[in-house]
Amino acid sequence: MEKFIVKGEVQLNGNVKINGAKNATLPLMAATLLCSGVSVLHGVPNLRDIVMMQDIMTMLGAKITREGDTLSIDTTGVSKAEIPEHLMREMRASVFLMGPLLGRFRKVRLSHPGGCDIGPRPVDLHIKALERIGAIVNDKFGYIQAEALELSGGEIYLDFPSVGATENAMMAASVADGTTIIRNAAREPEIWDLECFLNKMGAKIIGAGSDAVRVTGVKRLSPAEHTVIPDRIEAGTFILAGAITGGDVVVENVIPEHLSAVTDKLREVGVKIINGDNYIRVRAGSFRGVDIKTLPYPGFPTDLQAPLLAMLTLARGTSIITETIFENRFKHVDELARMGAKIKVEGRTAIIRGVSKLSGAPVVVHDLRAGAAMVLAALAAEGTSEIENVFHIDRGYEALEVRIQGLGGNIVRCGSN
Repeated sequence: MEKFIVKGEVQLNGNVKINGAKNATLPLMAATLLCSGVSVLHGVPNLRDIVMMQDIMTMLGAKITREGDTLSIDTTGVSKAEIPEHLMREMRASVFLMGPLLGRFRKVRLSHPGGCDIGPRPVDLHIKALERIGAIVNDKFGYIQAEALELSGGEIYLDFPSVGATENAMMAASVADGTTIIRNAAREPEIWDLECFLNKMGAKIIGAGSDAVRVTGVKRLSPAEHTVIPDRIEAGTFILAGAITGGDVVVENVIPEHLSAVTDKLREVGVKIINGDNYIRVRAGSFRGVDIKTLPYPGFPTDLQAPLLAMLTLARGTSIITETIFENRFKHVDELARMGAKIKVEGRTAIIRGVSKLSGAPVVVHDLRAGAAMVLAALAAEGTSEIENVFHIDRGYEALEVRIQGLGGNIVRCGSN
């Protein structure tokens, strides 16, 4: 077990380049299973979740090689459509394999996925979507088994704009007979990136980024080459890191439009934000409290709720954060309280009374984005903090401590006692 040792009260300054998006890469990797051959993905971050997906796909028969940030995925030898339980439990994103395996083999069997414990994330929307295009799904005894003699186009209405359900439906429908329309679809940029890749493979999809995605099925897809979009959540984390430390940070390789909800809110707080064509510069001074609600894209992302909350512990006045996506996403609150934060949680709402300073303390990471919050708080705190369970952080941030060091931060990784 490893931990971070962080000495705080150091301003972050300089430039940092953002990696490809984890939340885009995982469904793109899954999509390669829709056909036989070698697909190439550029800009792939080196993360625990990516490695886990590689392990699962290798078990299915794929051959995957990495050179720098490029993955070459050969799906020629894929012949299995069943994923062992122990692999499914490691990562929530393994659910993305339902759609492509069903599309290619007309069957799939897997257990309910695992991942961070941030509240219930049922797969019923995935199941309903696949049933609407002809799948017969049996969900019992902890396993999901889906089969389809044929897949045919249909109308899918999602009760909630689920990213995963939208992507699974897009992948399966791309090789179904006829046209499928996905209504109340998720609008996240990662949906658009998947559409781009699938269309390069020969799919006929329009509408990604809107609430209605139209998929016209084709007989077969072919391998393709694609560059992953930048990670807006990683970018947002570094923007917030610059803000909380009172620094001057230029976050490069970003699509500013993807972060509009974040940068608009930070301007409201009092942070100076400058947008370029492919960069965002943050120059921070004092900042004030704000009220915010997490929402599906284009609203404020739930994945940046914890890092923002860490920053608001030092804001003037009172802030209120309402979490509407996941009901168990305030586990970082107790750890921040150990550092001197004043936070009260009532259901899905956190009320934050700003303090003049935080104090370094030993804290524990409970999930990926809570880990980012702990790091940001420690960077701003007086004294030294020890952050345990950093393996959670490694799921979504590549070499986070090295990149913070490059901005002048005092953070090191070491083995736990």
